[in-house]
Amino acid sequence: MEEISSTQLFLVPTPIGNLEDITLRAIRILKEVDTILAEDTRTSGKLLSHYEINTQMKSFHAHNEHRALGNIIEQMKEGKVFALITDAGTPGISDPGFLLARECMNENIKIECLPGATAFIPALVKSGIPSDKFCFEGFLPQKKGRQTRIKYIAGEERTVVLYESPHRLIKLLNALSEECGEDRIVSVSRELTKKFEETVNGSVKEVIDYFNENPSKVKGEFVVIIQGKN
Repeated sequence: MEEISSTQLFLVPTPIGNLEDITLRAIRILKEVDTILAEDTRTSGKLLSHYEINTQMKSFHAHNEHRALGNIIEQMKEGKVFALITDAGTPGISDPGFLLARECMNENIKIECLPGATAFIPALVKSGIPSDKFCFEGFLPQKKGRQTRIKYIAGEERTVVLYESPHRLIKLLNALSEECGEDRIVSVSRELTKKFEETVNGSVKEVIDYFNENPSKVKGEFVVIIQGKN
C-alpha cells in the first residue's frame, strides 16, 4: 500500500488485443486506486470485468481532457489516487495522457508509469529491420502536413515506425513508393496479439501487391516499419 499512498497518478498500459497481456501489478493498481480514468468506459469495462476490477471509472479522452483536467488535479491535491488507461496500449503513446502528465509534473504531483503493452515494440522487433536506432512518428497528419512528413521519412536514415488506419494504408504505401522508391524495405503488422495477427515483410512494391491481391486483409490497426535510407 506504500506504493499507492505516495503516488497520485498511475499510467497503466492495457492489452492491445489479448487480455492476458496485462501485468499482475497493473491489475493490483487498478483495484486499489480511487478512480480509473478511461478513454472509453465501454471498452475498458470489458477488461475490468474480465479481471473483476470494480473501481469506479470516469471518462477521460481527447474531447474532454482539457475541461476535466482542473478538477482531477484538485482531487489529487486532496489525496485522491487515479489510474489512467486508454483503449489499448500505453497512455500518451498516440493516446490521451500527455496533458495530464504534464500538469501533474507542473504541480509536483507524483506520477508512475507501469511498463506494459504498446503496439509498435513487437512490430518493430519482429520486422527484421534494424531496431537499434529508430524514430516513432505515431499517426501521420490526415491532410495538412502529411506529404511533408512522408518526404521527411524518405530521407530519414533511422528506421521509422508509424501507425496507420486501414482506409489509408494503401494510400500511405503508394506515397512511400513514390518518395522512397518501390524497393525500400517495409514491414506491415496488423491485429497484433489477436487471432488474425499478421506481418507482411518485403519491398514497398511487394507489400502493395500483397494487399491489393488480398483486400479483405486491409482491416484492423496497422503498424508500419520503414527501413531507413541507406
